Amino acid sequence: MMHISLGGLDVSRLGLGAMTMSAFYTGANSDEAEAIRTMHRAFELGITFLDTAEIYGPYLNEELVGKAIAGRRDSVVLATKFGIVSHHGGGPGVFDSSPANIRIAVEGSLKRLGTDYIDLYYQHRVDPNTPIEDTVGTLAELVAEGKVRHIGLSEAGVETIRRAHAVHPITALQTEYSLWTRDPEAEILPVTRELGIGFVAYSPLGRGFLTGALRSTDHLAADDFRLQNPRFSPENLAQNLRIVDEVEAVAAEVGCTPAQLALAWLLAQGNDIAPIPGTKRVSRLEENAAADAIELTPAQLDRLNAIEPPAGDRYPDMTPLGR
Repeated sequence: MMHISLGGLDVSRLGLGAMTMSAFYTGANSDEAEAIRTMHRAFELGITFLDTAEIYGPYLNEELVGKAIAGRRDSVVLATKFGIVSHHGGGPGVFDSSPANIRIAVEGSLKRLGTDYIDLYYQHRVDPNTPIEDTVGTLAELVAEGKVRHIGLSEAGVETIRRAHAVHPITALQTEYSLWTRDPEAEILPVTRELGIGFVAYSPLGRGFLTGALRSTDHLAADDFRLQNPRFSPENLAQNLRIVDEVEAVAAEVGCTPAQLALAWLLAQGNDIAPIPGTKRVSRLEENAAADAIELTPAQLDRLNAIEPPAGDRYPDMTPLGR
């Protein structure tokens, strides 16, 4: 597995998002033993960049990751996030990046993960009630204390990125990016590259859509997040199938799976981009990891780049994004 630098942090260029092992897509199929086997297999394949957050579960995902990395901590680059759980009575789902809340959050994450330091600590969403300078100032204190080694932002807008980076170097920005969502290309990627900030692409398989396995939502569990996602509404999904049709066609030409093609396309966008596909199954992990060896021709990249954007917004409520 090749490695890249995210703003000075060395990571495997494919990471592993652990979210789906405990939240949002689990249904009745959450299997802790299989999830841990998947993480251990990732380490064997050279994928050492793990992504979690306190909101996943909530808390359960960090506990799960903590079990998987026990005895292996020094060989793993561990990323987690704060800011969508208020520890002052608001609870999960409440944005809170106040200095006092960060202090509580980091101690909880360290305990659940079974470690005394976090490699990359992200603000999960921008808090409109706390100046970013105050948030990053507190994170800089955690870096000085050795509890955090690198600072990240997630779904932040251009102005916020610049203001944050002026307080303390931001190592990575995590935002949705794939053939399903190319929004960052217009403004965000130019700024992260100007400032030397790495880019972590979450949902690089379009929430499973780019695998070609999701042509209907009929089989999804009742609590599956995608049932509330505008792009998966019946009318939008019918239009968006043209995207996966083109992905499948190019994948057949390359001789790989649609998922591998989607990841290979992302990897071809630059050595400052680390996709973090999420899976809870060893077989899918191995399929994704093989994308590291795929090289697309200029003609194939042009064909994929020409795909029209999908119908529908990324989230039912887009207001918390891009601040």
